[in-house]
Amino acid sequence: MNSHSIRETAAVALSLLDLTNLKDDCTEAQIEALCARAQTPYGNSAAICIWPRFVAQARNILGTGHAVRIATVVNFPAGEMEVADVAAETREAIADGADEIDLVIPYRKFIAGDEKAVTDMVRAVRAECTGPVLLKVIIETGELKEAALIRRASELAIEAGADFIKTSTGKVAVNATLEAADIMIRAIRESGRKVGFKPAGGIGSVADAALYLSLAETIMAPDWAMPSTFRFGASGLLDDILAVLSGAQPASAAASGY
Repeated sequence: MNSHSIRETAAVALSLLDLTNLKDDCTEAQIEALCARAQTPYGNSAAICIWPRFVAQARNILGTGHAVRIATVVNFPAGEMEVADVAAETREAIADGADEIDLVIPYRKFIAGDEKAVTDMVRAVRAECTGPVLLKVIIETGELKEAALIRRASELAIEAGADFIKTSTGKVAVNATLEAADIMIRAIRESGRKVGFKPAGGIGSVADAALYLSLAETIMAPDWAMPSTFRFGASGLLDDILAVLSGAQPASAAASGY
């Protein structure tokens, strides 16, 4: 990858980034800092992704109609809450100002053979995400492990109304992988629906991001990836993006993944 294309990739990755802080000990001060970091001299990240308890604070900081969207997580990270409780959690988050909901499917029930649990959960939360609110469905690929399960969970989420399908919570041993991404993006293509894709967890460099963007382009189309169809869920990726865009990091180092 030459220096011109790595800088282009960094700029694209910034526009697709859900800048994330889902640490258990996250503080209000860290949310304030996250909102500021999402607005860089080179452009804004697509969104911030935060715990529900911080949504109202972030909305207060960013105001209404801000270019940086506010995403939050529900049924997170274990995927084991009751449907009614997750629907209520979603309602409250949207009332607090969330633009996007990242929902964890009941993946343990799904692994045990209960497809209906997935469909019921996604449909219930979809019903709460009215108007412009996006629903991103996390299938936790690293726990599903098998290609057939990853494929089927993707199909169920899409059929039940997901706007995006997302690989991971970032809270398990194995998070985003190119293998899982390949399966999920193909499921999107074959569904014929306008559904986005979000790899999350473990993507820390522009070089990593480039691999996912290249895969999406190969399966879907050149320039398919845009904020309405593709997001990166990451906390550390912004550092590398800014290093490349500012010239602080030699593009050759970024291109080789160092």
